[in-house]
Amino acid sequence: MTNSINQSQVKRTVLNNGIVVLVTENPAADIVAARMFLGAGSCYEREEKAGLAHLLSAVMTKGCKTNGSGYSQTTLSSMEIAEAVESVGASLSTDSTSDYFVVSVKTVTADFPEILALAGNIMRFPTFPELEVELERKLALQDLRSQKEQPFSIAFEQLRKIIYQNHPYAMSALGDEDTISNLTRDDLVEFHQTYFRPDTLVISIAGRIDVDYAVKLIEDIFGDWQPPTNQPPEKLTLPEIAIAPQQVATHQNTQQSILMLGYLAPSVHSPDYAALKLLSTYLGNGLSSRLFVELREKRGLAYEVSALYPTRLFSSSFIVYMGTAPENTETALTGLRTEVDLLSSSKLTPDAIQAAKNKILGQYALGKQTNAQLAQVYGWYETLGLGIAFDQDFQDAIAAVTAEAAEAAACKYLREPYISLVGQEEAIRRVLNPDS
Repeated sequence: MTNSINQSQVKRTVLNNGIVVLVTENPAADIVAARMFLGAGSCYEREEKAGLAHLLSAVMTKGCKTNGSGYSQTTLSSMEIAEAVESVGASLSTDSTSDYFVVSVKTVTADFPEILALAGNIMRFPTFPELEVELERKLALQDLRSQKEQPFSIAFEQLRKIIYQNHPYAMSALGDEDTISNLTRDDLVEFHQTYFRPDTLVISIAGRIDVDYAVKLIEDIFGDWQPPTNQPPEKLTLPEIAIAPQQVATHQNTQQSILMLGYLAPSVHSPDYAALKLLSTYLGNGLSSRLFVELREKRGLAYEVSALYPTRLFSSSFIVYMGTAPENTETALTGLRTEVDLLSSSKLTPDAIQAAKNKILGQYALGKQTNAQLAQVYGWYETLGLGIAFDQDFQDAIAAVTAEAAEAAACKYLREPYISLVGQEEAIRRVLNPDS
């Protein structure tokens, strides 16, 4: 049970205030990276506040108060934060996803205490300057309007909405124009006060750093942060997702048609997760994938074609998509459906199974080469409730997938697709109304 970094090299400590600290000693380079995860992604937003976590991530580094970190000011501006980071060649960023919020840090070992202290101040004491909030809100609106001109974004958004219905995953992380337009600084403050707390925080550190020193550093910076008294972390109550496959289309005068098939699929906690990961890789990962070879190389139908199965804390989706010439829309959609349907009616050959396994495991190993990648992987697994053992469990599960298990997973999840189409009106009409 070893890898380039094995589990025995990842030390897990829980502080008195509930912070989980993961430290991976990796002295290969004089770099330390940290990822700080919180359960504060877009799933935690109210529907009318969609886009709030994204806006928070955009504004969070634009100002903060200090907490005895050695700075003379009681408040740091956006420019002062940027100068503190860039003056030592470090990086510090914030981001949000559906399932979590993350603060990322990378710097040389000698500067790590200073930059981590700054990250702690940004996480705990953001000031959310009104002018910065307004600027980032306008930029988010521009991004949303830009996406409405991109056929792939349109197809993906409408597919997401019909699959997830009233579940938070249905909404774009950016929200929509109505929700973003109505977000205020007070909304940011309330969201931060509700979800930013030490007992939901995972800090994952990797690099040339001693475990005991790293833990003491975290205690010095975050040890006085206490969770709210008599207020446990909020538990998400998410709606059930009813499976109701349907078709949705948008007419747009584009040079190609975008075709997407979507299937409601299980979360990372499902015993079928590994089999579906393998099927996604077999179908649409790379130039040797089934969809690329059959639909692009042999039949010339696809400008682009791929498959994805995102790792999600809650119900995920299995998606295959293609860009094709308008005149090929009907033929391409039939070809796409046929390839997915074959997974339920015929077993993959031993060579195909092994090739997909090799590809997954090879890419997985390459995704853990840097300290930033190591900090991300182990922190993410802890945040998802999987623990660091999942690093090896995932590899073992992929290696154990059989042709029978892959076929069974396809039969269970990949039968009737949701269909999302974007393209020229005549091309889409022929697909939706072939007899007209």
